[in-house]
Amino acid sequence: MPLPAHLAQFLASVHPYDSLPEAALAELAEVCEAADFGAGETVFAIGDAITALYVVVSGEVQITDEAGVQLSLLGPRNSFGERALLRGDEASRDAKVTAEATLIVVPSEAFFALIDAHAPVAKFFDRRRPERPVGPDLATLPVERLMTRDPLVCTPQTPIRAAAGMMQGRRISSICVSDADGFHGIVTLRDMNGRVIAEGGDPEAPVREIMTADPLSLRPDALVTDVLHLMVERGIGHIPIMDGEALVGIVTQTDLTRALAMSSADLVGRVAKAESAVQMARATADIPQLLVQLVETGNRHEVVTRLITDIADTATRRLLALAEAELGAPPVPYLWLACGSQGRQEQTGVSDQDNCLILSDDATEADMPYFRDLARFVSDGLDVCGYFYCPGDMMATNPRWCQPLRVWREYFRGWIERPDPEAQMLASVMFDLRAIGGDETLGADLQAETLEAASANSIFTAHMISNSLKHQPPLGLLRGLATIRSGDQRNRLDLKHRGVVPVVDLGRVYALQGRLTPVNTRARLEAGIAAGVLSGSGGSDLLDAYDLIAAMRLTHQAAQIRAGEAPSNFLDPSDLSDFERSHLRNAFVVVKTMQAAAGSGKGALG
Repeated sequence: MPLPAHLAQFLASVHPYDSLPEAALAELAEVCEAADFGAGETVFAIGDAITALYVVVSGEVQITDEAGVQLSLLGPRNSFGERALLRGDEASRDAKVTAEATLIVVPSEAFFALIDAHAPVAKFFDRRRPERPVGPDLATLPVERLMTRDPLVCTPQTPIRAAAGMMQGRRISSICVSDADGFHGIVTLRDMNGRVIAEGGDPEAPVREIMTADPLSLRPDALVTDVLHLMVERGIGHIPIMDGEALVGIVTQTDLTRALAMSSADLVGRVAKAESAVQMARATADIPQLLVQLVETGNRHEVVTRLITDIADTATRRLLALAEAELGAPPVPYLWLACGSQGRQEQTGVSDQDNCLILSDDATEADMPYFRDLARFVSDGLDVCGYFYCPGDMMATNPRWCQPLRVWREYFRGWIERPDPEAQMLASVMFDLRAIGGDETLGADLQAETLEAASANSIFTAHMISNSLKHQPPLGLLRGLATIRSGDQRNRLDLKHRGVVPVVDLGRVYALQGRLTPVNTRARLEAGIAAGVLSGSGGSDLLDAYDLIAAMRLTHQAAQIRAGEAPSNFLDPSDLSDFERSHLRNAFVVVKTMQAAAGSGKGALG
């Protein structure tokens, strides 16, 4: 029996069916059926053959795993059953009605016909990480993404000497002339040299006497290519960007040269040659723009974060070299390590510093002042470069994290043997250690020893699994995404602590269970699949979910940077399309599923 008119109308309002032509919707309504279920009834159970997709019209449907752990509670407009359909598998979950429900039943033949015939439907139900096309070349980007948004401005009456001082203070080669009546012109160093110094002009004269009035300008939506062509054709090096009558930015030849040449290798080179933290900071200040460029040109999230982390690694090694130049040679060998996002090579546009020092066992109390000074020099320098101090004081400047190797061995042994809450937290952080600079032989055996001891201790492993479940994906009971309820970030999603961190925590557990040496989260998941710690299907789903969440986090930060805002991890879901929200929710459901599997002791769902 075809769907009643009101249910056909309901289905037409649900994405992706709202993208179908009227004729396709009518055909779909003819083959679908409505089914009513009472509270407590089972729609399907684990092991059942799945022959249809179900869309919730009213009521609630609880999805649970084989251990009875609730994975989600679905309300109106949600669907279920597609995972098994797409895999051609039997049900791997139970679907039970918890509040009297009406469901639309879409037969599998109609479901697959929709996927084959309509790209929006196929895209919606494709749970794989979508292949991101290579983005546009930088030269084809809108100029608003490259321009300086706060151009230096003076009035037409400003003395030339004063304007020159303002330019020198900003280390730039031009100043825009503007007042309450609008934008009037531009003055460059070439103007000052040619019309004042070379011709003996008066440096106290107003800038209006030497400015280029009504210069060529472009709109914010012009392409970078337009800027290049205009500069070459007209022989100019500065182009104001105007939005109607308003001056909104400026692009210079230097901006173009820097942007077109910008790469992680360029920044690494500038950092490696810096003679001070302040010089280094001039290079690391370009990291946000590099992030935008890397994201917009289609790089995968793990590539972007790896390249950005390489810059932090270089800054750390350069600061260690500068510290030794100032303090003298170290009294005993040492190893500087990073943990946290730097340790995992997962830094984004928002990064603090998490680090520690392992000293040779030959170190004495008399040697400690040297290493305290070394740690302070490097941590202060990293802070100057934008890597702010760790709020939890997980830094080498803390005497607890600047110790001989024998003490570090005792630390890990104690955490494993007595896994209280603090031990779980510290072990989680320190399992992400990665050598950055110094004598790497000092930490060569520590990771292998620790993994062996930890994986052999079932109580510690159980505590680490429990600790990994503290960060839950932001899923509500009925309608999907659960935003922050109060505070400055009200109605937003935390894509760090409730997005990527739950996967980071799971990756750490899998590494522990399989004695796997990778520290990077994605590498841990891949190694877990290869080692059999993760099932192929469960691991593949988790990789796809992680890729989507991590990529969305970087895309969000890039958009904030383009808008002139500081990047953050907080996303307003209303900024997303229905398609994006649905896929993000599905990714969170996968993470929740894998957490439930880990927590029940049954491993990954296959």
